[in-house]
Amino acid sequence: MKIDEGNFKGVWILGEQRETIISPVSYELLTWGRELADKRGTILASVILGYNIKEKVESLIHYGADIVYVVDHPDLQHFAPDVHSNILEKLVQEFMPEIFIASATTYGRTVMPLLASKIETGLTADCTGLDIEKDTGLLIQTRPAIGGNIMASIITPKHRPQMATVRPKSRRPLPKDESRKGKIVLKEYPDELYISKVKFIEFIKDETAALPIQDADVIVSGGKGLKDAKNFKMLYELAELLNGAVGASRQAVDMGWIPYSHQVGLSGKTVSPRLYIAVGISGAVQHLAGMSSSQTIVAINIDPEAPIFKVCDFGIVGDALEILPLFIEKVKKINT
Repeated sequence: MKIDEGNFKGVWILGEQRETIISPVSYELLTWGRELADKRGTILASVILGYNIKEKVESLIHYGADIVYVVDHPDLQHFAPDVHSNILEKLVQEFMPEIFIASATTYGRTVMPLLASKIETGLTADCTGLDIEKDTGLLIQTRPAIGGNIMASIITPKHRPQMATVRPKSRRPLPKDESRKGKIVLKEYPDELYISKVKFIEFIKDETAALPIQDADVIVSGGKGLKDAKNFKMLYELAELLNGAVGASRQAVDMGWIPYSHQVGLSGKTVSPRLYIAVGISGAVQHLAGMSSSQTIVAINIDPEAPIFKVCDFGIVGDALEILPLFIEKVKKINT
């Protein structure tokens, strides 16, 4: 949408829900949004779409939102990208936010580009930093570029809203304040807006992942150095001991050792856990770009020159198949 400074106001975050439960990334986004809204001296709003969710959105106010825009409809029970982008387009056209951010989850990465195309504005994906430029009030969108070798700062000077997705787990939610007051706005739209080119058939849950890797505080990832699919059993054991999830390099996925839902990297999931353990992963640029923002990185690799050692906090040079059993036994003793 072409810029008209007087008409665009407010910071929005795109909330998410799964099976009527508000997703933790929604609260993380409110931390990002609250900081930006305070710097702009404006309101912070959350937008959330789904079915049977209108009774559950007050928590978004408790975590920082001033307004919650809710669209609750049976046809939103299952995610259809075209329907969601249609509704978001109507909301943006009506309320005209200055800034609109989402999480770089599968949902955010799917619907935000569609929305940006519809309303003819820019979108910066996978940001690791957002700030307000003092002189202009523009949103500074910072993200890794050229395989993570540089940090690029991007602005959207001529179109609104200024849109970005941010990496999950990159901010902690604000403290919950049940005394906060805000406004919940229920919006309804005509039936034709819910007509989709996508037909929902069924949802098949990934039984190999008790916890999605993008939601995990601890991730144990395996690569080609594990030598065989059967050796991923050790990763699952270690991940369970650490209350974490199992990730993988693209090579491990391409060889059929583990499903794609576990892939970390530019062509997989971008993760930011508190602890990332890379086992038998050399550290291709694409993989590093998907996990380099982890708080603590531990690497196990037989090659002392492996790129993973340049980004890790703790490195072990050796055969992963020899080291993993020792690692697991040590964790077991600590847990008892």
